[in-house]
Amino acid sequence: MAKKTTRNEQYTCNRPTLFLAFELGATEWKLGFSIGLGQKARRRSVPARDLGKLEGEIRAAKKRFKLGEAAPVVSCYEAGRDGFWLDRYLTKSGITNLVVDSSSIEVNRKARRAKTDRLDVQKLLTMLIRYEYGERTVWSVARVPSPKEEDGRQLHRELRTLNKEKTRTTNRIKGLLASQGIRLEGRLDLSDARLDSIRLWDGSGLPSGLKDRLGREWEHVLFLKRQIGTLEAERRRALQQPNSADMKKVRQLALLRGIGPHSGWVLVREFFGWRNFKNRREVGSLAGLTPTPYQSGETNRELGISKAGNRYVRGIAIELAWSWLHHQPDSKLSRWYLKRFALAGTRARKVGIVALARRLLIDLWEFLEAGVLPEGAKMKPAA
Repeated sequence: MAKKTTRNEQYTCNRPTLFLAFELGATEWKLGFSIGLGQKARRRSVPARDLGKLEGEIRAAKKRFKLGEAAPVVSCYEAGRDGFWLDRYLTKSGITNLVVDSSSIEVNRKARRAKTDRLDVQKLLTMLIRYEYGERTVWSVARVPSPKEEDGRQLHRELRTLNKEKTRTTNRIKGLLASQGIRLEGRLDLSDARLDSIRLWDGSGLPSGLKDRLGREWEHVLFLKRQIGTLEAERRRALQQPNSADMKKVRQLALLRGIGPHSGWVLVREFFGWRNFKNRREVGSLAGLTPTPYQSGETNRELGISKAGNRYVRGIAIELAWSWLHHQPDSKLSRWYLKRFALAGTRARKVGIVALARRLLIDLWEFLEAGVLPEGAKMKPAA
């Protein structure tokens, strides 16, 4: 009789470790301490950003659980408004910290579930222990950028904010004029002379209050245009840096038809410049462009893309997909889209452009990493 092999895998953590979970608030931080599953948590509150009291609570927790001063500490908090500065402080202090994607945390599916900071910190603490004991799929851990990598994302994000603000202001101006039955043709210009020349339906000029408001709104538009011009000039200067690894990647992407400096800048600064992808799946997943199937019994439907990744990259990827169809009609990706979605309905074409955006991101990743040109794609004449 053949002997059966018995395998016994140990999932528990044998080293004495202090687990710490943060629930970060604007004025107060909730802290939860434990040394393992089944252990009653030690809960404390400290003023927000008071690092001295935080260190004191960690020492008190080690004493409470009878751990040595050199015992390792593993902590976690949800990614949010507080950013990554706390992670850098904890890491510098010798604490292993995890920044957790909030959307990946499992929740109770009851119609009405209790939610308090105390319950949240207990939930985080329990999941942190499970994660450290080997249950790696319990949540998604964010990749923390370096201070330099994080700072490199400020320029294009500010540009995006300024352009959106300019669009809102110009739309507000057009709405104010439309309320008086006025529609200006051509390029919007509300200089003093132009405001004086505008006439209402009865031939009279603009009311003084409305005229003054339009003048102030137009001054705001001019101010935003100057700021946008300054940032665009700064980006052009940065693109001329010969020894910058990020700028080399931006220039490499800009060699392809349909990709300009702006889209290349966003993709590199947000995505390809500091992320190390292992495979194609990771590229699509981080952009939030992966499908979300829902299967239960005989029910089988698609819920759409996950939208769990970087929203800046997701938006620019979909814009690039439309541009790719126009500027790279002979590429393999464009021919695949036209064959499968061009003659379909409006909704199918929108679904198809998202699928094209995901495939395009993967091809661009391979182009940057291995120099593999997307099949059928053409370079710009200057290249």
